[in-house]
Amino acid sequence: MQKLIKDGAIIENTWTLLAKAEGDAAAVEVPAGQVLIPVAVWLAQKDQLQNRTDIGVWFDSDESAELIGNDANRFAVIGVNFPLFMDGRSFSTARLLRERYGFKGELRAVGNFIRDQLCYLRRCGVNAFAFANPEINLEEAVKSLTDLQEYYQASVDQPLPLFRRRA
Repeated sequence: MQKLIKDGAIIENTWTLLAKAEGDAAAVEVPAGQVLIPVAVWLAQKDQLQNRTDIGVWFDSDESAELIGNDANRFAVIGVNFPLFMDGRSFSTARLLRERYGFKGELRAVGNFIRDQLCYLRRCGVNAFAFANPEINLEEAVKSLTDLQEYYQASVDQPLPLFRRRA
């Protein structure tokens, strides 16, 4: 079983990521067990899936947090996908889920982000990291969560800017 980083610890990944459907999202069969489904599948099958507690959703980089809005807290896990490490739109999705919609559960980065981005992802509210590259040394990656110790700006993980913290 693949491992991931959650809250600074390396743990087993018990959730299955369901790939994005090529065809009609309403026709996708959602398997039993803990599964992260594309947000389009959730929207198409919400009536059938709403009583399941083992469902999470994931957003592709071109999808907006507004698609689920205030329903975000019904999920234990929400993923934000990075199809390329250069595509930073999922940073904004993560921050919106935490700040605008008050999401309290596990916010997981999935896909092709890189170790150098972990510290910044954490600042946007991401607390779990599932790398697409199985060759990543997770012990070394955990160290990247604390690459920087002090920030000027406010963020999800530090709501007060430096000048307020020093006042």
